[in-house]
Amino acid sequence: MSYTARPRRSVLYMPGSNARALEKARTLPADGLILDLEDAVAPDAKELARKQVCEAVAAGGFGMRETIIRVNALSTRWGYEDIAMASKSGADALLLPKVESADAIRHMEAIMRANGAPQSMKIWAMMETPRSVLESQRIAESTSRMECLVMGTSDLAKELDCAHTHERLPFMVSLGLCLLAARAAGLTILDGVYLDLNDEAGFEFACRQGQELGFDGKTLIHPKQVGPCNKVFTPKPEDVAWSRRIIEAHTAAAARGEGVVVVEGKLVENLHVESAHRVVDMAEAITKMEASH
Repeated sequence: MSYTARPRRSVLYMPGSNARALEKARTLPADGLILDLEDAVAPDAKELARKQVCEAVAAGGFGMRETIIRVNALSTRWGYEDIAMASKSGADALLLPKVESADAIRHMEAIMRANGAPQSMKIWAMMETPRSVLESQRIAESTSRMECLVMGTSDLAKELDCAHTHERLPFMVSLGLCLLAARAAGLTILDGVYLDLNDEAGFEFACRQGQELGFDGKTLIHPKQVGPCNKVFTPKPEDVAWSRRIIEAHTAAAARGEGVVVVEGKLVENLHVESAHRVVDMAEAITKMEASH
């Protein structure tokens, strides 16, 4: 599985029709920004939002923050033009909603190519329907541009007719299948949003649960969620220190011609060293990103 230490702890949705929000986005401590042309934008504001978002991204000033444009679905009258214009914007990625097949991703990619999208512009996919979940492996493997699966748990709850509970048990099968698909394909995967802005304890629990399940980060709906989310998804200093000890001990053992080593009573093998490198690399990438804000 390929691995790049790109922090995606907090990825914040910003309404594309709100010019002030787009300006504020340049100063927020989020790792990534989803500039939204879909759910957050009323039908009569779609074209204005498209223009504002593409101009804002092209103008730059977002620093190391990743910029992702969520376009409208290709089944809508805005989808094609969204993709065509966003392909020229310089965004890091385009996020397609309501993805239910690998063909939908390949269709999007064909439009991107036809409109001059550089190979470096990636594709992200919303996983927000039962068919999305069941097709998650094919979607994840659809193209080399695929980079990230984004859980759309609000839409998924509506489609499943299930409850939003504290422990999110009704979502576990869907979350697990998408996690498996993402990891098998070497992709990033982001957890869904938390809707109750006043429930800080519930939000922290959801962040911690997502981190424990294996998500790379969480999508957010309000700037005030960024700080607490970053805190949960940042490797703890003691974990980074332990990882460095593992790497050093294993390197020394390898120099002696030994394949395994015991560190503080714990057996360390190659798989532990790989995990340790991921922790250290991510911690260093986060430090670099936060220094740039």
